[in-house]
Amino acid sequence: MYDVMAIGNALVDHEYVLSDAALEETDLTRGNMTLAAIEEQQQLLAYFKLAEIEPSKQAGGGSAANAMYTFASLGGKPFYACRVGDDTQGAFYLKDLHDAGVATSDKSIHAGGVTGSCVVAVTEDGERTMQTYLGTSSEITADNVDFDALMQADWLYLEGYLAMSESIQPAMTQLRQQAGVHNAKIAVSFADPAVVKFAKEGLLNMLGNKVAVIFCNSEEAKLFTDKKQVKAAARALLEYCQTAVVTDGANGAVIARRSDDESEIEIHDIATPVVANVIDTNGAGDNYAGAFLYALSQQYSLPECGRLASEVSAQVIQQFGPRLASQDYRDIAQRVLTA
Repeated sequence: MYDVMAIGNALVDHEYVLSDAALEETDLTRGNMTLAAIEEQQQLLAYFKLAEIEPSKQAGGGSAANAMYTFASLGGKPFYACRVGDDTQGAFYLKDLHDAGVATSDKSIHAGGVTGSCVVAVTEDGERTMQTYLGTSSEITADNVDFDALMQADWLYLEGYLAMSESIQPAMTQLRQQAGVHNAKIAVSFADPAVVKFAKEGLLNMLGNKVAVIFCNSEEAKLFTDKKQVKAAARALLEYCQTAVVTDGANGAVIARRSDDESEIEIHDIATPVVANVIDTNGAGDNYAGAFLYALSQQYSLPECGRLASEVSAQVIQQFGPRLASQDYRDIAQRVLTA
């Protein structure tokens, strides 16, 4: 049995620390993810080499994978569907997940494929800007999905980046239908402003008639709903979900929930812990979603879910890389959920 089945892009992150001026030279959109061909990524890496900007870290990544890593490290039982190549990067990626307790399937391995990679540019204020070469992940289809895993799960978690992939849309529809048959609740993460800007139709396909939870940040929420205020955007998202979780950096998070009979809306403001030194925001939103969903799956209240998620993401942004050590997650849960 699994608590949650997730599906997302499988990417190995390569992190670089650089100045604002150096980021401007790349033509990447600050704070966003840009898809790239392998030649474009090679050009970016060549620029870094010429500018003597050395990589600071290599780590398993991918939005849903980061969320499931968090979920497993906190004590949950997740299953992750993805697509990697049968190369050294793919083996590294899957081992990283297995070591944390995230189950996968051999269906995720594509013979002859090249595992995707993400260049993460981190500026001095900790903001992350990404350029992604999806590799074989761009061709993920229903053949890479173990649908039997969903029959054993209480939740289905969908990564917004997949809204940009046409090949996975039939599987998305099948997963949503199967979740309905087996009474699995669906959570969708918008993942990045670029997804809302360029793949809103794909997001709407993920959301179907309505899902249980939407995770997004304030920029994504405003773009999606055309609302200018965070709380107004959170309320507007309730047209598409039962619970909307909107993060807003140092300003905290807003959780909006519509009652089961749809007669009332409850709003919770969750404070963000004070962080003196933001080093790297890569993975912060993924960790927030993973921690929140873990607490929700364990029947904690919405404010408790928000507090755990805020503490976890606040810790993540004080280090390089999108994931904490497994014990760090457990220590935070012990402190927050037993207080």
